[in-house]
Amino acid sequence: MAFEQAPETTTPGTAALPQNGETQQIEVYGAREHNLKNISLTLPRYKLVVFTGISGSGKSSLAFDTIYAEGQRRYMETFSAYARSFMGGLERPDVDKIEGLSPVISIEQKTTSRNPRSTVGTITEIYDFMRLLWARTAEAYSYVTGEKMVRQSDEQIVNHILEHFAGKRLVILAPVVKGRKGHYRELFQQIRKMGFLRARVDGQLFEIDPKMQVDRYKIHDIEIVIDKIVVKEEDRFRLSSSVQNALTHGKGTVLILDMDADKTHFFSRHLMDPATGIAYDDPAPNSFSFNSPYGACPTCNGLGEIQEITEETILPDKSLSIRRGGIAPLGEYRDIWIFKQIEALFKHFKASVATPIKDLPEDLVKVLLYGLEDDLEVNTKKGNYIIEFEGIINFLKGQMESDSDSIRAWIEDYTQTTTCPDCQGYRLKKESLHFKIAGKNIGELSVLDINKLASWFDNLEERLSERQNVIARELLKEIRKRIGFLLDVGLDYLSLHRPVRTLSGGESQRIRLATQIGTQLVGVLYIMDEPSIGLHQRDNERLINALKDLRDLGNSIIVVEHDKDMILQSDYVVDIGPGAGIHGGQVVTAGTPEEMMQAGTTTAAFLSNRRGIEVPRHKRPGTGQLLRLTGATGHNLKNVDLEIPLGKMICVTGVSGSGKSSLIHDTLYPILNTHFFRAKREPLPYKSIEGLEHIDKVIEVDQSPIGRTPRSNPATYTGVFTDIRTLFAQLPEAKIRGYSPGRFSFNVKGGRCEACEGAGMRTIEMNFLPDVYVPCEVCKGKRYNRETLEVRFKGKSITDVLDMTVEQAVTFFDSQPRILRKIQTLNEVGLGYITLGQQATTLSGGEAQRVKLATELSKKDTGKTLYILDEPTTGLHFQDIEHLTEVLHKLTDKGNTVLIIEHNLDLIKIADWIIDIGPEGGEGGGTIVGAGTPEEVAAAGKGYTARFLKEELRTSHYRENGQA
Repeated sequence: MAFEQAPETTTPGTAALPQNGETQQIEVYGAREHNLKNISLTLPRYKLVVFTGISGSGKSSLAFDTIYAEGQRRYMETFSAYARSFMGGLERPDVDKIEGLSPVISIEQKTTSRNPRSTVGTITEIYDFMRLLWARTAEAYSYVTGEKMVRQSDEQIVNHILEHFAGKRLVILAPVVKGRKGHYRELFQQIRKMGFLRARVDGQLFEIDPKMQVDRYKIHDIEIVIDKIVVKEEDRFRLSSSVQNALTHGKGTVLILDMDADKTHFFSRHLMDPATGIAYDDPAPNSFSFNSPYGACPTCNGLGEIQEITEETILPDKSLSIRRGGIAPLGEYRDIWIFKQIEALFKHFKASVATPIKDLPEDLVKVLLYGLEDDLEVNTKKGNYIIEFEGIINFLKGQMESDSDSIRAWIEDYTQTTTCPDCQGYRLKKESLHFKIAGKNIGELSVLDINKLASWFDNLEERLSERQNVIARELLKEIRKRIGFLLDVGLDYLSLHRPVRTLSGGESQRIRLATQIGTQLVGVLYIMDEPSIGLHQRDNERLINALKDLRDLGNSIIVVEHDKDMILQSDYVVDIGPGAGIHGGQVVTAGTPEEMMQAGTTTAAFLSNRRGIEVPRHKRPGTGQLLRLTGATGHNLKNVDLEIPLGKMICVTGVSGSGKSSLIHDTLYPILNTHFFRAKREPLPYKSIEGLEHIDKVIEVDQSPIGRTPRSNPATYTGVFTDIRTLFAQLPEAKIRGYSPGRFSFNVKGGRCEACEGAGMRTIEMNFLPDVYVPCEVCKGKRYNRETLEVRFKGKSITDVLDMTVEQAVTFFDSQPRILRKIQTLNEVGLGYITLGQQATTLSGGEAQRVKLATELSKKDTGKTLYILDEPTTGLHFQDIEHLTEVLHKLTDKGNTVLIIEHNLDLIKIADWIIDIGPEGGEGGGTIVGAGTPEEVAAAGKGYTARFLKEELRTSHYRENGQA
């Protein structure tokens, strides 16, 4: 698949024109994937096209599962049948035909990688270019003295000796062992065979005897005596050949011993510190890679952090005795080997295992944790044993290497993640961190935010030598270009060091977008899934401009999006609906944004402000109590004091990277979670928290998917399927047959169809064609065997229940309050159209989050619960946000506190209280800019949120009562 390379410069607005005879349109005929109802439509090429509509209406089914899937399939068809047999084929989407399709690249929300070694720097390739720059132009410094390392040629070494040691008696030595243990008998024999008679061992000169060896348990330095010489110009030839001989045997290093001054001097062909003799290998790009053994810190293996077992995690409650379970990983006393050892140890120290740990002598506690140097006698029924007691911490560290997943998981409960003490979190070995350009090593730059990194690279040429500039010119161009793309998509607050797994879906998608802009491809169709997620309105404009630049290079862009600004600034809009699920799947309207605004659709009504989410005129007074967190300093937070008024709906706002997640998700939530549920996660640093007595539990709903396998579905996730299976097991027919609830599970043997193992589908492997999924011929896609399906409730089998939509299930289970409560909540959050047994892998991001929200909401609340929601409007249409606000109002009206991290102004404007963090992202953020009602924050005018909120409130619809 050959892509054209874009020209260096493209005038904005003048798209690269299509080739002669090339179609100007993408034409889709008869799309029926998922809920699409035989859609046919025509899309303009080389334009920014937005697909919008209610969540679950079929936008992603059309964009990703039809257009992208067909593009991918055609690309795979270009490979030979032999190659395709290794890659596995792609299923043909359910569409009659698609014409005018370009090569397709999809940029989805899914977090790019769960690998801890994958960072922003590695996936954008900026770090790869920096590694090359450091390998070719950096200057080396000694990690002992801080002096600049020197590298000399053989001739320079000889000239230096003649100049500085003229007339002196020298011994020329070749170092062969440096700071290592061993008896080295074979080495001495080898030296004798090479014709050398003397060696210098640990600073003393010896003649080599036939059976000479040294103490194997001591650390030694050994050098071969190559020559003894009085330095004279006429002996240059002898000196030169001796130095070369020494460099050969010393692997590039030679030692000169000045007999008169009794001093040694190091010289090396490699980088070397003349004062201490420390030499570095010549730098290569992998010397600066934390994913390579040549560059990674050996202590943390290039991860920047280590798992540490500490006294606090092993002995959390020192008021307990060993017998009562004072050693947390071991629990209460049992008749097992480790406790026998501990008893023997206490007997040795004349102490009792029934004494509270706090009353034990300090030296005994230290031995208990870190081990005893002397042998220990352990008496058992089978006899007496002499052992070395290694200590609880060393014992657990040994278990960390176990092959058993369960043992490793058990140990992890007692470990703390701490920054690696050797590399300080930079991930590289100390030698690599002592190569510097303009006074900075590569690790220091990787932790700077992109804004600061960009300014460091500006005018770098002025701080480089002429030679460095020649080498660095092209590399600097590439680095600056890629940093510029990250700035363009609003990611200036990230650092290259940031692990990809910690990025939100929107952030990882925008990084991929920046990478794609950097490739400068032409004639490609890009399909994106809500790239504006997690972006503040301030940064939205930059994102839209980046997409327009991509279009102006000569590419077609399809964006699945709900954002008002994106829809209005696009070239063409397709509104899919009118409802969700089975009620959607049709093109409601298609045209320019101006044409769409005139249409009578739900989307058009919200865009033209004929309809809007109503703002309550009166705010809730709350309970009058506060949750107060003081001195939060994690990440970029600048000693923040946070006050949360309880009994209200609160929005935490601020530009991307300002510190919202650091404050709420990484500081407040772990504190509350540890307090209420004894969770092990450490919060970021803070001073104190007050007001915990006013709430009784905390519930967090984040954006992670509900399941990664087709066997997971809304019924299993919410737990309602357990209640449904229990109900079926209690039916008279089931009792007669002796069926338990497990009989009605499709995941275990017994009641499921064994031909398809409860999947309902069979996978048929085709040798040179894509795998084909067909309904199981035994159960006909019903998942269960005939006997199980004969048990019916109100005439419906367990399969019929899984195939019901949530709306139908609400009516069907109206007499079962326990089941109804969970299904009713799914309906209230706007998921009435999905089926109870729908595969989790087919749910959109917004749908998955609402399933999680419904699961939490269906639990009984006490009126004193704190709910923390992370951008719940992700993937939601204006009408869905309306549903969501009603649910949140209901929750808050019961006296609960709802804390929402959010960028969407439709949700921010209806909050009772706003906490705005900023003013900028990264280092420029981390302070509370404003707090108050939406009207107060907008009137104060501080920060970016206030500016956008003021305009939103001006055009909003109000309602009199604050109640939902």
